[in-house]
Amino acid sequence: MFKRAQFKELLSRILEPRDKIQVISGPRQVGKSTLVKQVLQETTVPHLLVSADNVEETNNAWIGEMWATARARMRAAKMDEYLLVIDEVHKLDNWSEAVKKEWDEDTFNDLNLKVVILGSSRLLLKDGLTESLAGRYELIRMPHWSYAEMHEAFNMDVDHFIYFGGYPGGAKYINDERRWRRYIKDSIIAPAIERDVLQTKTIYKPALMKQMFELGCTYSSEELSLNKMLGQLQDAGNVTTLASYLSTLDESRLLCGLQKYAYDNARKYNSVPKLMVFNTALFSAQSGTTFNKAFTTPKLWGRWVESAVGAYLLNQADEYDYKLYYWREREDEVDFIIEYNKQSIAIEVKSGRRTTNEGLGVFRDRFHPKQSFVVGSGGVPIEEFLRWDIGNLLE
Repeated sequence: MFKRAQFKELLSRILEPRDKIQVISGPRQVGKSTLVKQVLQETTVPHLLVSADNVEETNNAWIGEMWATARARMRAAKMDEYLLVIDEVHKLDNWSEAVKKEWDEDTFNDLNLKVVILGSSRLLLKDGLTESLAGRYELIRMPHWSYAEMHEAFNMDVDHFIYFGGYPGGAKYINDERRWRRYIKDSIIAPAIERDVLQTKTIYKPALMKQMFELGCTYSSEELSLNKMLGQLQDAGNVTTLASYLSTLDESRLLCGLQKYAYDNARKYNSVPKLMVFNTALFSAQSGTTFNKAFTTPKLWGRWVESAVGAYLLNQADEYDYKLYYWREREDEVDFIIEYNKQSIAIEVKSGRRTTNEGLGVFRDRFHPKQSFVVGSGGVPIEEFLRWDIGNLLE
């Protein structure tokens, strides 16, 4: 079975002396539970794997009971160490307070009980961690699957990856686009919006949130002001509400609005957002366009290529702690600007979508980036770029 890079990271941390709770964080359907099961099959550390999936959300005692079970098994067998893994922990009310209480008790008693927690909702995990567990955990981030991973695991070629994206559960359906689209909408989008987003944040207009997400996906790689977006939505709302909803979708690693690059932070924050999906499957599922139509229409395909590059850069941003922007000045534009340590890298995506654009040269003259290059026609081949480790560019 294919193992993601985080497999070695989690296995290594489990074997270290007890120090922090290990938290597996990432969007839905990227293989968090599978990763943990793979690690447990190979580790020699005795363990207990439990899931809160079918536990009543108000059952505040359940975490303490599972913890007590792990302690009892550890002591009965006179083990020097033990590992407790709790899946779907975010489904329980006040889960972080319960975890904090048990973890601190073991720390006080010098009990070598290690803990891994994970859940399908990135938002609910994040809220619990920031509320109660500050200083007690380490994150292992699991982004959406990259082209290199989908190619190795499913032999997916780059063009199909650009359209069908990086959800491993959907790979087997790509020859039946209707079935694939239903899977993406029913098994990924609906739970992500209805369970994760709507149950986590105070969303006063759920229908507006859903409409905004669907509209935003169809505009991936396009600039769209919140005022224009508001005019296309049926539910009444305001720009502040849409900005808040877009921020929530960004935290969920579904959809974001890239800000315009500028020296002045105020200009960044007040710019027209460039919408970008974190996984091109989200764009394709909402587009109403088939793979063959998109692939054989250069202007359309250019949007998919740019979205695939943007999604890859967004997913690596979490790992390497850089910020991603776009840049435009009148007719001149650069698709992506990476900003880190007060330096920048400019990336222009060339495809059939755009014929002439002097933006990269104008940007170089004005901002003097550390690096600037083209991905696509006349530059780095898209297949090669989607295999790059962006961290190497930042050294």
